[in-house]
Amino acid sequence: MESDLRTVLLVEDAPFFRKMLGDYLRDMGFKEVVELPSGRAALKHLETAARPDLVCLDLTLPDISGYDLCEHIRRTPAMADVPVLVVSARDLPEDKAHAEEAGANGYLGKPFTQEEFTRRVRSLLKSTGARRTP
Repeated sequence: MESDLRTVLLVEDAPFFRKMLGDYLRDMGFKEVVELPSGRAALKHLETAARPDLVCLDLTLPDISGYDLCEHIRRTPAMADVPVLVVSARDLPEDKAHAEEAGANGYLGKPFTQEEFTRRVRSLLKSTGARRTP
């Protein structure tokens, strides 16, 4: 197993945020950032693709909620320990609690800076024991 993180699954329906987060992740040194606009696209991708090293997802998706997508990841044995970071404009305590119940490892409320995002991702990866970014 390589010592650096290679693949991130980014699920965000807003094109601006999807591109911005994808750029942030590539700036961190991730080799592949799979950017998808919906929960259904993410489920389809997860059926055929290799296990991601990290999942970043929004809660409010056009078809399947981020909560449901996170629960699916946790119920899938091959992905049960993949770190999941929720990135959402929904920033109420009950949203965070529901995301935690669904299995999210971390939560970042929008808006945020690139530095905040990078710190949160690195902290999450360190706390979950994931392979490190270069």
